[in-house]
This record gives sequence, structure tokens and C-alpha cells, in this order.
Amino acid sequence: MTGATALYDAPGPRTRRRHARYGALSAAVLLALLAWILYLLFDTGQFTHTKWMPFEYRGVQELLLRGLGNTLKAFAAAAVLSLALGGLLATGRLSDHRPVRLLATLVVEFFRAMPVLVMIFFIFVALKVQPLSALVAGLTLYNGSVLAEVLRSGVNAVERGQQEAAFALGMRKTQVMAHVLAPQAVRAMLPAIISQLVVALKDTSLGFLITYEEFLHAGKLIASDLDYDLPFIPVVMVIAPIYIGMCMLLSWFADWVSRRERRSPKTKGVAVATPGPGALLPGGVPPTAPRA
Repeated sequence: MTGATALYDAPGPRTRRRHARYGALSAAVLLALLAWILYLLFDTGQFTHTKWMPFEYRGVQELLLRGLGNTLKAFAAAAVLSLALGGLLATGRLSDHRPVRLLATLVVEFFRAMPVLVMIFFIFVALKVQPLSALVAGLTLYNGSVLAEVLRSGVNAVERGQQEAAFALGMRKTQVMAHVLAPQAVRAMLPAIISQLVVALKDTSLGFLITYEEFLHAGKLIASDLDYDLPFIPVVMVIAPIYIGMCMLLSWFADWVSRRERRSPKTKGVAVATPGPGALLPGGVPPTAPRA
């Protein structure tokens, strides 16, 4: 805090010095922890040329790129389908028809409680579905159910007066939902929506359990190579930053969209027609001023 607020006073010289000491101590602890981790990595030979040699080969690089492309393909399909399913289930939960509302609630609660891995294995093994389709289906069912609750909460958070005003203007419920409630709900819940999409992106790594050749599966093939002394840690050090970077990119996109939505819309001036004579009285004679 550099200035006074309604809750805190501006820190004085002694407080600033104390905060500086706390900051220096925290930085020293973090540096010591980083140094200890690096010591362990060097001590166990994780930076030897043998363990890092696989990444020099073109075949390994193509394997990683192909796995990354499969990961992005599965995520793109799961994200689009999850948003569509979430919107459909949220509409069902907000329906005025009790059977539709109960059915949507049952679907949402069931797939929210079911572990993602169980759904993926069931679709892959019991239904004999291809790995990509099984992975996308499992991610869609889970994340779509979670997004349904997010969207429903966003719609319910919109001020009730706006809905009543829209009905007073003669709009049907579908129009009120599409043009009044849903846009505001999506704008308000955008950080939560993007956060759930980040979860979907990370959960694509479960595809390696059903032999889908995604990014983690490619890393597993490299890490289990005995010819390079099982380079598990180097593979993690290569794959983890890429996953983190993709998640940070999604978060940055959410912040960018949120800032863009908060901007005041630019409006253009509208030409106003010159006022004409007022409406005539029922007798057909324009009103005149009373005579003196």
C-alpha cells in the first residue's frame, strides 16, 4: 500500500522497512529452495547429455509436435462441445417446464459427480469408441455439466428488474434469454468459463491412458526409452512449461476479453428530425391562443 484508503493508513517509514525485510527474507527462502532443487537435479544426473540427447533428433521433435497438435485438436473439440452442452443444460435448468428442468438437473448432477477418467474409460471400453472420440466425449460431459451451472448462476445473478422490463416490452422468454440475460451472464461469468476451459485443456492429458497419442503420451514414450537412461525429468522439464504456457495464454485471453467488454461502447450521433406541427384536435382545427 502506497497511499491511504478507506481500510488502511499509508505505511510509515518503519512499516516500509519491515515490509522490505519480509520481502528480502521471502526472496532468500525461494532462492534457497530453487538452489536445493537444482542441486538435487545435478546430483542425480538429470542434466547429462545422454538424458537430453533424444530432443536433438528430428523424429522425437516430430513426435512431440504431433502430440501437441493432437492435444490442441482434442481440446478445441471438447471446448466447443462443452460450451454448447453447457448452454443447453443451463437452458433446461432454467425452463418453466418441470419435467425439462428435472431432467436437466439430473443430467448435470450425475455427470458433475462422475470422475472424468471413469467416463472416458467407460466410453472407450464399453462402447468401443475411438480414443479421440472417447476423450472428447468424457471431457464434454463433465465440463459441459460444470459450465451449465456456471451459466445458470450467471443468469440468476442478473438483476431481476431487467428481465421484468424486457417482458413488459412484449418480449418472449426466448428473446429475453437470448438478448438480455445470456449476454450479461456470459460477460459476468467469463473468468469462471475460461477457468473451466483450462481444466479441460489439462484433462486432455488423460488421453494417454486410452492410447490416444496426445502430448503427454508422446512424452511418456520418450521418458520410457532405456537407450537414453530413462529421461523422465528432462521430459517433464520440456512438457510442463508448454502446458503452463497454454494455460497462461487462455488466462490472458480471458483478461483481454474482459477488459474489452468493460470498455464503454462508442456511440455515434443520431440525426434528429425537425419537429413538425403537433397533432390536430378531434375537431380538425389546430389549437390557438385565447383571444384577449
